[in-house]
Amino acid sequence: MAPPETAGYQFNHTMLRVKDPKASIAFYTDVIGMELLSEFHINDDKFSLYFLAFDHSDGKDTKEDRDNAKFKREGVIELVHNHGTESDPEFKGYASGNQDPGRGFGHIAISVDDIQAACDRFERLGVRFHKKLTDGKMKNIAFILDPDG
Repeated sequence: MAPPETAGYQFNHTMLRVKDPKASIAFYTDVIGMELLSEFHINDDKFSLYFLAFDHSDGKDTKEDRDNAKFKREGVIELVHNHGTESDPEFKGYASGNQDPGRGFGHIAISVDDIQAACDRFERLGVRFHKKLTDGKMKNIAFILDPDG
């Protein structure tokens, strides 16, 4: 049993660094179906923050509602872009956590109603897979890769 002092705790968001925010935002909105809640550009320090999540309001929440609730809800992804990485030919990308160096972080899990239909759609959209349904022993999960792998 969890300590009573933690009864109000909830998992809010996780942060991922991205090379190209345009490609990443398109992936998380157009492919995954999340909505951009808000964005902040800290030009003096040369980075930007983008907060995305699923809209469970059936479109009733305004952009202001979504922005105001981003730190009070669960399941938010924060994308952090360090300015200049998108056009730097020497930039090698970030560690995915699934290979050396940088093993650690593994994946973000998203539940879908019909995994086969979702995978078929991802295939049609040209999304890269790390593991397809037909790969390995676990036939009920698939892993797709975002623009940063």
